[in-house]
Amino acid sequence: MDMPAPYRGRFAPSPTGALHFGSLVAAFGSWLAARRADGEWLVRVEDLDPPREVAGAAEAQLRALARFGFEADGAIWRQSQRGEAYRAALDRLLADGLAFECHCSRSELASEGGIHRQCIPGAHRPDPAIRLRVPDGCDIAFEDAVHGRIVQRVDREVGDFVLRRADGLWAYQLAVVVDDDAQGITDVVRGADLLDSTPRQILLQRTLALPTPRYLHLPLVVDDDGRKLSKSLAALPVDPADPLPALRAAWTVLGQDTAALGGIAGRDALLAAAIAAFDPARIPRGPVAMSAALQHA
Repeated sequence: MDMPAPYRGRFAPSPTGALHFGSLVAAFGSWLAARRADGEWLVRVEDLDPPREVAGAAEAQLRALARFGFEADGAIWRQSQRGEAYRAALDRLLADGLAFECHCSRSELASEGGIHRQCIPGAHRPDPAIRLRVPDGCDIAFEDAVHGRIVQRVDREVGDFVLRRADGLWAYQLAVVVDDDAQGITDVVRGADLLDSTPRQILLQRTLALPTPRYLHLPLVVDDDGRKLSKSLAALPVDPADPLPALRAAWTVLGQDTAALGGIAGRDALLAAAIAAFDPARIPRGPVAMSAALQHA
């Protein structure tokens, strides 16, 4: 009987600014899940989109993670250095007829809600995108550790999705699948804003004959009216010089027992208590209001 692979999780921030509270929740949740399982926790910088990146942001985020007590169990990976691996996977898909060049523009797909099922006749552009050929009737189902059974009809709800963009940049869906496999990731713990992307990634894993990790999607942080925090507010940085208030607020977002961290003054002691008390079954499915989290900061 094959023994299950040791737990290996990861946190994958995008260097578009300082570490903000939503990213801290994802980092804390993924770190806690790995530590609770006596597993490894890796960090991968998702620097695939240079026009959106802020100079020095990746290094600042890594320094902030260290100040919060989150040290990676291995070398930091940077997706900007992984182009050859993405190219190899894309070439396999193209050679097998599972991916194709697409000359359609977004405006040409607008009448279909942006969902690509067949190319616009006569469309041509000098810089075509590359899309995955999604089969008709493609249902992808998986069990999320928080949200339960998720089913997506990928052909109708998403369509043929992009693997390499028209501007030559690698698409997130391809990069994350290739890197999760290369790093031996067994468990993906991340924000619920990526829940909708998971069926695409599972389809791509199956198409490339790669293993599928377990998934757990953490709650979103919203304002008091239930709206997802705006980009400007979500981008407000946390204070790594005073980590305890933000850690306590993130602990609340994760639905954990606030009494378990009561009266603890030091960062390392708080993190040790958090590992001992962390219960994934308490993580809420729905969004959490920022004001509720701050009450316990």
